[in-house]
Amino acid sequence: MKERFNFIGCLLLFLLTLITEVGAAKKYSFERPLMGTKFSIVCYAQNNEVAEKAVEKAFSKAEAINEAASDYLPKSELSRLASHPINTPIQLSPMLYELLDNARRLAEATGGAYDPTLGPLTKLWRETRASGRLPDAEKLAAARAASGWRHFTLDAKARKITLLHKGMAFDLGGIAKGYAADLMLESLAFAGIRQALITAGGDIRLGDPPPGRAGWNVALKTFDTHKNDEILTLSNAAVSTSGDLHQSVEIEGIYYSHILDPATGLGLTSRVAASVIATEAKLSDALATAVCVGDADEVDSIRKLPGVREVKVHQPHVAKPEDS
Repeated sequence: MKERFNFIGCLLLFLLTLITEVGAAKKYSFERPLMGTKFSIVCYAQNNEVAEKAVEKAFSKAEAINEAASDYLPKSELSRLASHPINTPIQLSPMLYELLDNARRLAEATGGAYDPTLGPLTKLWRETRASGRLPDAEKLAAARAASGWRHFTLDAKARKITLLHKGMAFDLGGIAKGYAADLMLESLAFAGIRQALITAGGDIRLGDPPPGRAGWNVALKTFDTHKNDEILTLSNAAVSTSGDLHQSVEIEGIYYSHILDPATGLGLTSRVAASVIATEAKLSDALATAVCVGDADEVDSIRKLPGVREVKVHQPHVAKPEDS
């Protein structure tokens, strides 16, 4: 009987200590420009020193991904792939191999609605945005020919990639930020910080909920300015939103989104935005783009993919007489 009371006493002491520690956790916020956007971390930790040390390691994960997989940096491992001859296996770092492997799997799963090989078309879009003119037909045709997720193979055992078409270039902008957010949350958890929220542009990665709450409040941005943003309460999930809310160019009265349509090689001209809720940000990030590009059947298929919790398609508000 004495041993039983000793056990109960120890258990109560443990629970009291746990409650005290959780109650003592404070909220900390950090920001840093990364990957052409702003990354932010909101987390709960015992003190500022613990938070800063853990957050610094988390940000370093994103910096490493940017150095390896940025198509803006000419010396990144990803950019250097374009200088290699075709049909020749190329050794990849573990990080870039995993990124490209995930990207190719999602390209296949979405029927190419998400495609990591649109680098040549991305370059043309950036030129179009700067000049305000569409690319000439010959340049567009060449860029389209060089793009296509079937134009490369991966050797998992040797961790090598083989390019199968001349002029190839990768653009991992649709998955790299989500991948970074996943690794950042994993890094924070390893440091003992599990109550965290990471924002990476249009991607949000959520850990355990804040103390005393059911989850984190996440606002979904839509086209409809006549309504308040939709608020979701989530934890241990990822949310990504894609659309032309902030990036588009008008040419001769037509708006071209920064989201490229593999079928035309140009930016989408029909206004659409999509939000995907999934188990991981590297999944939600790529699929949010795919939903914007895909047709109704492809979107239905995306909803059924493992790890996808919800898909929301946003349409722009059309003014009615009573709205004016």
